[in-house]
Amino acid sequence: QQQLVESGGGLVQPGGSLRLSCAASGFTFSPYTMRWYRQAPGKARELVASISSVGGTSIYLDSMKGRYTISRDNAKNMTYLQMNSLKPEDTGVYCCNRVPRLLPWGQETQVTVSS
Repeated sequence: QQQLVESGGGLVQPGGSLRLSCAASGFTFSPYTMRWYRQAPGKARELVASISSVGGTSIYLDSMKGRYTISRDNAKNMTYLQMNSLKPEDTGVYCCNRVPRLLPWGQETQVTVSS
């Protein structure tokens, strides 16, 4: 069964950090571009970051540039999102997926930034 399992979210104070993880299984991971998405409360899901099969990265939201870093470990079938200097507006449900041929959205992980 092909699946993605996210973890690492939680409640953090403004200025704090979190590292999200996305574990892939059931398919050959390394050829795929991997992406992180966020759905803020009351808003549509939006693309946050992307990493190609060879490690080329992009952060898509200006508010996250310089604070978020996406990485991957092909040996472990893992994708990560390091989030630093977190702000309340970073709050949302975060999930990962591959491109092309998106998989059904997984369990997601909640990030809440609040004092």
